[in-house]
Amino acid sequence: MTPDQPQPLALYIHWPFCVSKCPYCDFNSHVRESVDQDAWRTALLADLAHEASVLPDRKLGSIFFGGGTPSLMPPATVAALLDAAERTWGFASDIEITLEANPSSVEAARFADLAAAGVNRVSLGIQSLDDAALRFLDRAHSTTEALAALATAQEHFARVSFDLIYALPGQRLADWHAELARALSFGTEHLSLYQLTIEPGTRFATEAAAGRLTIPDGDTAADLFELTRATTAAAGLPAYETSNHAKVGAESRHNLTYWRYGDYAGIGPGAHGRRLAHATVRHKKPENFLSGIARNAHGIVTEEALSPHTRATEALLMGLRLREGVHLLRIAALNGGTAPVDFAAVAKLETQGFMALDGDRLRVTEAGALLLDAILPIVVTDS
Repeated sequence: MTPDQPQPLALYIHWPFCVSKCPYCDFNSHVRESVDQDAWRTALLADLAHEASVLPDRKLGSIFFGGGTPSLMPPATVAALLDAAERTWGFASDIEITLEANPSSVEAARFADLAAAGVNRVSLGIQSLDDAALRFLDRAHSTTEALAALATAQEHFARVSFDLIYALPGQRLADWHAELARALSFGTEHLSLYQLTIEPGTRFATEAAAGRLTIPDGDTAADLFELTRATTAAAGLPAYETSNHAKVGAESRHNLTYWRYGDYAGIGPGAHGRRLAHATVRHKKPENFLSGIARNAHGIVTEEALSPHTRATEALLMGLRLREGVHLLRIAALNGGTAPVDFAAVAKLETQGFMALDGDRLRVTEAGALLLDAILPIVVTDS
């Protein structure tokens, strides 16, 4: 995308509830014995109305229902939110509307109604095609159930993606290669493939600290990462972002808005937003979010203006995750004409084959993708 092309507005809607908390998950998800669906529909509609009032005269290019487990939302709530979004903003003709779903039979039974409500893309949290791994990850579904849900999703939605987690304890290259080949055989246009990481505050973090859980070492994880990218590229779903792989043209347009640093509004508990050079954060705890709605007619807990340097830095950090990289003229425009880039470091990384600077486009090469976390602090300057 060239620097002068406008970015579409994206809307993120967070549904915070799950049936159970996965041991690796550090997302804002909560388990509750009961959920007042009418109260939550009303609250989310109020939060949406606030963002619409701040962002008038915009078209929505994408909507993403994330969580938590948004496939637990009643389809009527999804329909009400989409209707309100279309009335207040208007939809681009090719709007992408994604909903994350767990592949349980209960949730798959709602796919037809979710499609009728307007969802046209689904992202399934399958996580593994091996029953032993699913038990380790404490997932509630089996491989058989997951594949049935995938088949149902492909019947009802024009676009389907699913997630897998790899670099599990004891996982061998041959095991992962076989699982990945099987995943590619189902013909979806998009895969999100994540290495297992131990996140602070999770049950897996407690297990790891006690010495009861050990994930693959750095060399093994690197081998798995390289195998993943080579295998998906050979199958026609190359990595377009660190962990996301798609057929050309089937990339997640919503997530591209994040990585290309376009405006996005975030509603629902814990949702973040970046719009009009401001950062917004909603109350994380569901009960606090509802209290905020009652007091203020929105769920915002903090809203701050972003400095030009912060915006340029964020755009650089996000954009370098993409295979396409970033346009430095656009980055510089966010920061008064200067991109926060150490060009001497870039030149050195170029000679090592880890980065490429083509005109004003800076990108991390395939060889550098494995080292992205080490490259970013070297390249991005503090001033």
